[in-house]
Amino acid sequence: MDAIIYNAKGTEAGKVTLPEAIFGAAWNANLVHEVVVSMQSNARTGTAHTKFRGEVAGGGKKPWKQKGTGRARHGSSRSPIWVGGGVAHGPRTEKSFTKKINKNTRAKALAVTLSKKYADGAVVFVDSFGLTEPKAKLAREVIVNLGKVMKDLPRKRKNAALVVLAARDSATEKSLQNFGNIEVVQAKDVNPVEVLTYKYVIITSPEASIATLSSRVASKAALAKKN
Repeated sequence: MDAIIYNAKGTEAGKVTLPEAIFGAAWNANLVHEVVVSMQSNARTGTAHTKFRGEVAGGGKKPWKQKGTGRARHGSSRSPIWVGGGVAHGPRTEKSFTKKINKNTRAKALAVTLSKKYADGAVVFVDSFGLTEPKAKLAREVIVNLGKVMKDLPRKRKNAALVVLAARDSATEKSLQNFGNIEVVQAKDVNPVEVLTYKYVIITSPEASIATLSSRVASKAALAKKN
């Protein structure tokens, strides 16, 4: 499998050989769904918190005597059925939404999602953005140039592209950080949720990035085989 490498001007700059394991994997909807749902659950913080009746201040005195008033008996004004009382069965911060994801399963899901994007023509390989200093104007010019390959990239306002870097590139990261429709991530950190969130995946320094992705998939597979 060979793919075209483009430069910052949007013209062809060479070719790269793609590993079948990463860009030729068969689509597996169940696998991807399992990993995506698990990762989204793990990202939940659970900030909503309610108080039980024992945690609400006050309510120590019995509202009225037990008998003789004609009213229903009550022992505390902090009962859940009272205004200002505790909350029964409400959300609590100690609830955990964490779901375990097998490392090999996550690696497979990454390969499957990248393969799907590549099959849909949504993966583009760029040798470099060519930015030596943080400059949003220059980054914008590169995005417009890449519009020759990805037609609606310059116009898409939401979730346009995921830029995958081979290694830390401060100039590129800072140049793109104000683009709300573009996310920048290193190849060692990219995950299936990010790949599926954005319409296009732009992989820079293809050979180095693909080597990193291959090592991630291969190491997880070897680990699973060993276990």
